[in-house]
Formats: sequence, structure tokens, C-alpha cells
Amino acid sequence: VNVLFKGVGGAPVLNRNKFSIATTVKYQSLLVFLRKQLESKPNDPLFTYINGAFSPAPDDTISNLYKCFSTDGMLIVYYRYVVKCAIFGSHITISSVPAWG
Repeated sequence: VNVLFKGVGGAPVLNRNKFSIATTVKYQSLLVFLRKQLESKPNDPLFTYINGAFSPAPDDTISNLYKCFSTDGMLIVYYRYVVKCAIFGSHITISSVPAWG
């Protein structure tokens, strides 16, 4: 399945944003892969949405998501994440724009 990753708002843009992912892969594995691409820490909250609106369960398969939500032959995954502010220890959002708009 061809997967296209799109950062939302101020989320970092991937150098390469299109990947081929096996249909049997679980969505959780796709999230681990995305974290590696973003070089984010495992504890940094990562928010992802299919087609900008639907957030799948970690055990959903890429095959099922593709069948239900593919657009132009691709599964489009929007992402954003929150990082911890070093000065105050509070969380700030990298992207202040909602995933759907």
C-alpha cells in the first residue's frame, strides 16, 4: 500500500513522505515507523489522522484502512505532535492547526 505522510501546521516535513507499506502491517507499526522518520522520542505525543479526520485504532491493519479510506490510490496520514518545553516543563503544541482544517 502506498502511504503519504502529511505534516499539519508547524509539524516538521519529512524529506521523503511517500512509502510502500505491507498490507499486513498494523497501524501501531506504522506509527513507530513515522516516529523514526520524524526522529521523535517514544514519549512525545503523536497525533495521526487518516484523511485528516479519522484516528484509527493501533491494531487496525493497513489493508483495512486502505480499503476504507484510500484516496487516489494512497492512504493519506496526517500527523502532528506535542513536545515538552524545556524552560517550564509544560507541553506545547508544534501545530496549533486542527488536523482537519
